[in-house]
Amino acid sequence: MLSEQIRTLLQHPDLEVANREAIAYINELSVEDLSQLDTFVLNSQRNKERFNSNLSSSTFEINKTLHESKSSTNECLNSAQELSLLRHAFADELTDLSHELISSLSAGDGGPTLLEEIETLQRSLKELSSVKEYVQIVEHALKLSEAASQQIDSSSAVTLSSLDVYQSLQGFVVNVSRACSVVEDSPSTVGLHLVTFLEKIKEKTWSNIKDKLSSTLSTAAEALGWPMSVDYASTAPEQRQAFEAAFSNLMRLETINEKIHSPDKRAEKQGLYAIQALVNPVSLRFKYHFEGTRQTNRLDKPEWYFTHILNIAHEHKHFMETVAQSLLSSTEFRDINAWQEFSFLLQSILSRKLQKTVPSLLQRPSLLAHTIYQALTFDRAFIEEGFQLQNTSIARRGDGYKKWDGVSEVILGNQTWFDAWLFGEKKFTEDQYNSIISASDAWLIADEESDATGLKSTNSARRIKALEEQVTDRYSLLPSTVQRTHFLITIQLPLLEAYRERVSSSLDAFETLSSAFVRAVPGALSVSLSGRDDGTVNVDSRKLTSGVQGVERLCKALLSAAYIALSMEGWGEELFFLELWADMNQNPLLRTRIKENALLPSPIAVDATDVPQETVFEEVISRYQKLIVRAEDMIVQQVCGEVESVLRTHYNSTKSETQLEEDIALSQTLLAPIALLSSHLTFLRTTLAPATFTSLYRRIASRLAEHILQRQILYRGHFDLKEGRIICAECELWVETCNAALAGTLSGGRVRVEAPWLNLLQAGKLVRAEGEAWAKVVKATFGLQSDEEWKKIMVDVVGISNMTRAEVCEVLKRREDCGH
Repeated sequence: MLSEQIRTLLQHPDLEVANREAIAYINELSVEDLSQLDTFVLNSQRNKERFNSNLSSSTFEINKTLHESKSSTNECLNSAQELSLLRHAFADELTDLSHELISSLSAGDGGPTLLEEIETLQRSLKELSSVKEYVQIVEHALKLSEAASQQIDSSSAVTLSSLDVYQSLQGFVVNVSRACSVVEDSPSTVGLHLVTFLEKIKEKTWSNIKDKLSSTLSTAAEALGWPMSVDYASTAPEQRQAFEAAFSNLMRLETINEKIHSPDKRAEKQGLYAIQALVNPVSLRFKYHFEGTRQTNRLDKPEWYFTHILNIAHEHKHFMETVAQSLLSSTEFRDINAWQEFSFLLQSILSRKLQKTVPSLLQRPSLLAHTIYQALTFDRAFIEEGFQLQNTSIARRGDGYKKWDGVSEVILGNQTWFDAWLFGEKKFTEDQYNSIISASDAWLIADEESDATGLKSTNSARRIKALEEQVTDRYSLLPSTVQRTHFLITIQLPLLEAYRERVSSSLDAFETLSSAFVRAVPGALSVSLSGRDDGTVNVDSRKLTSGVQGVERLCKALLSAAYIALSMEGWGEELFFLELWADMNQNPLLRTRIKENALLPSPIAVDATDVPQETVFEEVISRYQKLIVRAEDMIVQQVCGEVESVLRTHYNSTKSETQLEEDIALSQTLLAPIALLSSHLTFLRTTLAPATFTSLYRRIASRLAEHILQRQILYRGHFDLKEGRIICAECELWVETCNAALAGTLSGGRVRVEAPWLNLLQAGKLVRAEGEAWAKVVKATFGLQSDEEWKKIMVDVVGISNMTRAEVCEVLKRREDCGH
């Protein structure tokens, strides 16, 4: 039964509905049926009672059923709740089990699974087994090592049988290495490093054996007085015997080392064992004196420990060449020179000292440079002492040692240290250069002359030369061409170029200030070669650039450039720079640097077999030569310009009114240019070298002669004989002035003095000619005679025939009485 039906049945009867239904029922009855109404009522009452009885029983059943249903429902609810809780518990357990199945290698913070824990324990067990085996192998190796050391102690003489325990250790290491090779080569397994550890045990064992025998030799050597100088002949026989036995034992050990160790597995490659043992006491004394707190350990005195090692090598040279060499002669190392080997091992002491010392010198450039210079000096002294690498154990083993690099290679081979030294040297040189050119006497002309050419120079040029030679001395001992090239390109050539630019800038300033040069440069630097650069503005530039004072400034520039150029020519011919330039051309790397550097000449062809024809300074010399030519041109321009300027006054003056009838009186206005030329020539003669002065005199005189010829004769209009006599006298006065100023300096005498003036002298004598001589000259010049006949007539009449016929025509036409 449905719940809705149950609820309907449980509802109380509706009286209104019952009354309506009863009324409706009665209304439907007929009259006949009303007689049965009582019967119907009785039936209805009986039905009512029956229904009430049924209702009571139904109510009872309903209540009972409801109670039972409620009880059953409560039981079901409780059971459902318990099942729900059980379901949630199962879900949690299922989740936990699911998490336990996730590996610890996955993302998250979960722990390892059981399987993983089992696997981990299995691996740990395997590793413990491996460690046990590892420890057993190491223990066995250590026992063999200890036994090998004890065996050598109990042996009086070293033989192959006295090292059988060591050989057992060696064989054991080889077997382990083979067994581990598969494991080591497996891509999925990390190397055990066991073989490396065993190799170290083996090397340590061999080192202990060697140290024991070396200690015995050191003790025997100390009995002889070692490491002091040893008088071997005066020592006791038993001491010599002990020394020789200990020495021989070490040499036999060296021989066994050669036999049982492969070349790439030998633990020792730093010299013969016996010589090493003798060097050890020397090394200890060196540490005591130069690596401790004693006063002998000074950073500023590297020459002390270099000299100490050099003295040690020299003092023990006789002992090594006699006693030690004789002992080596009885072994298979007879080709090794004992003293060379001893000297080579001594250098390791210095190498260790430099490795410790140099880092503290990097911030002290002067001490670093001094240390490197002393190291290079030591290397050269060692070579002069007779050291070479060919007869040492290093060369015998064929490890690629062809040339000894020297102790200095410890510093120079470290690029950082070398760069620090190069930077310090460059900074020092630049400071010296600035000090030189800023000195108050930098541009004064020095009194002394060059020994070879008699060339004077300025103080700055001489000091620059000395500075350049000092730089050369600093790096000339360098063994590497590349390192030498660094100094040449980084320091020397830029210094020469800087000085050239300094001199050139002074000429620029002179051109700006001088009235002899028609040029104006706005904002040009006012620099003079007098050494003063104070930036003052109240300066009369005419006084700085005129007269002898102006020419003197130009001469300072000329002398400075010429002196440095001459010095570079001498340097370029020196063997050091010839070899450097040749080596630079043969090195492909340096050839590239040569091409990139504008201060170096072009390299020779790659396939060229000849040495370079030019020097390393060729390009810089060329730049200096251009500067020299420029300075000479400016001197000529300055002298000629000033004389020509003063001559204008003479040309513009009126004729002298105080002239005697027979005598020729010269104008007073001519004295000033004559005196000016004389003072210039006198200064140039006393200042410049003879060859330079001769060249400048020829150019000055030629230009002045041409100017006077043009201005005084060819382009002054017509003049008479009287004026021609004056002109000739003036021309001869110019020559006499030059002859007096030169004071016999030119080797050709008066002829060399007159040579630049010949055209002017000839013109002067032509315009002075009179009478028959004049007529003969005019007739021959304008006549039909040949040039040869004409020249002969010129020589006969005038005495000079330097001008062309056309030029003579122009000169003769200046005379009013020429008629042509």
